[in-house]
Amino acid sequence: MLNKEEIKHLLEKQRDFYSSGATREILFRIKQLQKLAQAIEYREEEILRALNLDLGKSPVEAYLSEVGMVKAELSYIIKNLRQWAKPERVRTPLLFFGGKSQIYPEPLGQVLIISPWNYPFYLGMAPLVGAMAAGNCVVLKPSELAPHTSALLCKLSSEIFAEEYIAVLEGGAESSQALLEQCFDHIFFTGGPMIGKIVMQAAAQNLTPVTLELGGKSPCIVEKDIQIEYAARRIVWGKFLNAGQTCVAPDYLLVNRQIKEALLAQLQQVISEFYGPDPRDCSDYARIINEPHFRRLEALLSDGRIICGGELDRSEKYIAPTIIDGISAASPIMQEEIFGPLLPVLDYESLDEAINFVNSRPKPLALYFFSRDKSQQDQILRQTTSGGVCINDTLSHISSPELPFGGVGASGMGSYHGRASFEVFSHRKSVLKQTFLFDFPVKYPPYKISLQQIRRLLKLL
Repeated sequence: MLNKEEIKHLLEKQRDFYSSGATREILFRIKQLQKLAQAIEYREEEILRALNLDLGKSPVEAYLSEVGMVKAELSYIIKNLRQWAKPERVRTPLLFFGGKSQIYPEPLGQVLIISPWNYPFYLGMAPLVGAMAAGNCVVLKPSELAPHTSALLCKLSSEIFAEEYIAVLEGGAESSQALLEQCFDHIFFTGGPMIGKIVMQAAAQNLTPVTLELGGKSPCIVEKDIQIEYAARRIVWGKFLNAGQTCVAPDYLLVNRQIKEALLAQLQQVISEFYGPDPRDCSDYARIINEPHFRRLEALLSDGRIICGGELDRSEKYIAPTIIDGISAASPIMQEEIFGPLLPVLDYESLDEAINFVNSRPKPLALYFFSRDKSQQDQILRQTTSGGVCINDTLSHISSPELPFGGVGASGMGSYHGRASFEVFSHRKSVLKQTFLFDFPVKYPPYKISLQQIRRLLKLL
């Protein structure tokens, strides 16, 4: 961990390196991204091991949800970067005849990325890849709650990048605070709303723009006209991946009363199919990150009626996949994002009732809706607001590089993934180039044009 003076010195070195213009070269960016891709390939087993030590993730789950996602993002961005970085020609109004209008994507400069513990490799690397592609110098601060992955990220970076270009700084909250006191050109934060407010407040002191990926209580609405076996499998997968420690996991179920009992029975069957009679023995089921989070989740089990699960093992930080019925809007479990393997169930009579319930709460990061009815699907899209929507599936929308990922309202601001990752770390500079072949003296004083003529002229914009 660096002290404040050492951090200032590091940032000065990064500013000098950025000023050299090296990162503006597209070939430089592509070569650095390729180096990162090669290093991840070489250290893949170490990465998977670190994720297992921090969160109990199996190699398959760790690759599926973290390593493979980063490799796919790298491949997609390297393939498309030259095209994205080209100046974009746009229409020039007739009023400025002879001129040419273009938009130049350029780097922001020096970027701070603060990443979380729940997907410590992916949520550190994915924004880093975007910031590098856009031509920035970067300081990445990984979460100290995933110490093995944090140490690996630091090791990986120091082996392939000079610190004046990319630096990974470890440490706790005091390190984050020291970094937030510095002046950056952009801050990218993934985490909870409470810390998000602190980040935004600190950024405001230097008028630094921010991207906040926060989370919230993502609802999963289930109508009666579904393929119940497929719906149950997709809900269980999305909820209990990483033991529910996913910012876009279905946070609670809103189920049409007509199919509630059938769906609950199917969910229990699927949990048994996925994780066996005792998920504690399943190598594909992760663990809770630490003791404080374990205690927080344990306290949420005190309300409602447990349909299945509920078993705890503090020594292993194990909480079984748990479904809870008898929950109301006032229940403690409905007051905060759960971020764990507990799935509360509420029911409704009409879709309007479910929509009103969702709209009465803060805007979620994701919304899931299961129904074959296209008119109901359209109703959900028209009458609700969320960071993203996934219909008849869960989580899958965040995997497409063509779909920007981000929140709205209390669930965040700004988006990334694919081209959006390049754009969030770029400034779109507007440029108009005018000719010297002729000039229009009417725009200069003393004005020899009437107000009526000016009005007609400005219609040419």
